[in-house]
Amino acid sequence: MKKLKVGVVGATGMVGQVFMTLLEERSFPLAELRPFASEASIGKKVKCQGKEWTCEVLRSNCFEGLDIVFFSSGDDISKEWAPEAVKAGAYAIDNSAAFRMSPQHALVVPEVNGDLVQGMKAPQVIANPNCSTIQLVVALKPLQEKFGVDEVRVSSYQAVSGAGLAAYEELLANTQDYKNPNPKPVNFVHPILFNVIPQIGSFDDEGFTSEEKKIQNETKKILRQPTMKVSAFAVRVPVLNAHSESVWVTLSKEVSREEMLNALADMPGLVVQDEPKKSVYPMPRDVAGKDPVYVGRIHRDPENKKLWLMWVVSDNIKKGAALNGIQIADLLIQNALKG
Repeated sequence: MKKLKVGVVGATGMVGQVFMTLLEERSFPLAELRPFASEASIGKKVKCQGKEWTCEVLRSNCFEGLDIVFFSSGDDISKEWAPEAVKAGAYAIDNSAAFRMSPQHALVVPEVNGDLVQGMKAPQVIANPNCSTIQLVVALKPLQEKFGVDEVRVSSYQAVSGAGLAAYEELLANTQDYKNPNPKPVNFVHPILFNVIPQIGSFDDEGFTSEEKKIQNETKKILRQPTMKVSAFAVRVPVLNAHSESVWVTLSKEVSREEMLNALADMPGLVVQDEPKKSVYPMPRDVAGKDPVYVGRIHRDPENKKLWLMWVVSDNIKKGAALNGIQIADLLIQNALKG
């Protein structure tokens, strides 16, 4: 197998660190690693695959010779630098929202629409979806394929790690000072400890947050069903890692519970944990650190025989970010970058 030269932008951040771990754990065919970070991290050493790699800053021609560049940084950085990586001859796998809804760019979850990557012949920007969208579409795909999906309503309960390392550390700090009645929020609009915040991102004039719009728009694009009705409500909860979702999905036809379970169980990357009477269902503290998306609490609505409810949980930093990017790279290795 051909060994690749890889760049990681945002290498010292929470997602960037998981990229390093996955490159090692999955024995990624690495010839060279170029970690990019802010000026504060210049010269810092990053360990991966038994070697130490020195952090660099983004600069002219910094991507020369690379095959793949993973971007785990903000929208502005991706907008400026991901096209530069492509000009230098590298595939840019971008975890920001910069290119997700662009008609010119593929928005990819390998288990769902990996064929888009398999057909690529030349370097380009490939968008990594929003973390909440990824786990949702993995659970919806088998239902769409086998029964048809007309409408989706989802309420997400999102861990603080989705807001970055500083937010993660803020919750930890709050727990140590839990008797403080008025902790000062730094990375949230309100205190997060012992609280839930029904706001992730900014609000539009219709009352939806930017996070909710991402889920609604990206789901339709990934599933290639622009007329699908999708409505989302996103809430930040005091959980360290792994997002949870309550999902109401209206199918195109009536199916049995056995058919539902079989369809979900056959989906790659999806694990069914559904024994509610034994209190067996996915939970963030169990799912954190694991690769798959998990689904449970699968039951039919009593008022509508086509409407099913389910509970979907996934590690938002792994499958919701770094792992999905690595899996996109795996598809490139099997096809466009096949040595």
